[in-house]
Amino acid sequence: MGSSSYALVCFFTLAIFHITNAQNSQQNYLDAHNVDARALVGVGNMVWNATLATYAQNYANQRMGDCNLVHSNGPYGENLAKGSGTFTGTAAVNLWVGEKTYYNYATNTCASGQVCGHYTQVVWRNSNQLGCARVQCTNSNWWFVICSYYPRGNYIGQSPY
Repeated sequence: MGSSSYALVCFFTLAIFHITNAQNSQQNYLDAHNVDARALVGVGNMVWNATLATYAQNYANQRMGDCNLVHSNGPYGENLAKGSGTFTGTAAVNLWVGEKTYYNYATNTCASGQVCGHYTQVVWRNSNQLGCARVQCTNSNWWFVICSYYPRGNYIGQSPY
């Protein structure tokens, strides 16, 4: 194989790797939280925590066989999502942030019949560390995404920000 052919193969391999990892990096998760949600309500940035990421990855691996949205009941705050096709970590965070529509800050409540606890965890002022993971489920073409938060949020009677 000539050097130009080899270079082309390397380029396409890197391009495919980049596409499959796009929107699933640590920075993508942090930006989706910090830039797209927390900054909009005046809450400080989160930082990546390797311990939380390992916890999230271990739990995602446990859910890989069934893709069920069952919480780990672990020591951290936690958001879960699943989606099909090219569902990314950024898409999962965007789902959670989309719940902002249903959250009423003045009353610290969620609209009747709606869910907004994922959003409030994303913007919880005291949660300042984050670790996330994404796995493809073996029983389908779905993806399972988990983000773990420290310290956990969503305490009843407390406002997220």
